[in-house]
Amino acid sequence: MQPDWIWGLVGGLMIGSAAALFLLFNGRIMGASGIIGGLVDRSGLHDWAERGAFLAGLVVVPALMLPLYSVEVSTNITSNLAVVIAGGLLVGIGTRLANGCTSGHGVCGISRFSLRGIVATVFYLLAGGLSVVLFRHLLGVI
Repeated sequence: MQPDWIWGLVGGLMIGSAAALFLLFNGRIMGASGIIGGLVDRSGLHDWAERGAFLAGLVVVPALMLPLYSVEVSTNITSNLAVVIAGGLLVGIGTRLANGCTSGHGVCGISRFSLRGIVATVFYLLAGGLSVVLFRHLLGVI
């Protein structure tokens, strides 16, 4: 088995476990956009420490895993800063329109057989595929 597949499996197990534990201990869905959004729009300031710890974990845990990685990691991100900013803004707008992101709808919604989560995830995947066709193959910007 290729090492990238093993790391993908480990990452998937970590995300799934984190989502299950977050639901078990907090009684809420672990959606990253909702956690960040609650801090940005100030509706989640009552539990800012929990939200901050979650976001810090998103940054700190991968950094702690780096010594375990024996190969160079390639992100294949574009060097075109305008494309990166536009992509970030579009993802942010999309998560607000869909009332959640792939961690909320995809990981947590599908595992709970939520029709809304399943439909949102299907549209996320379709939008991602169309974006690749448009921006990489037709426009050549990524």
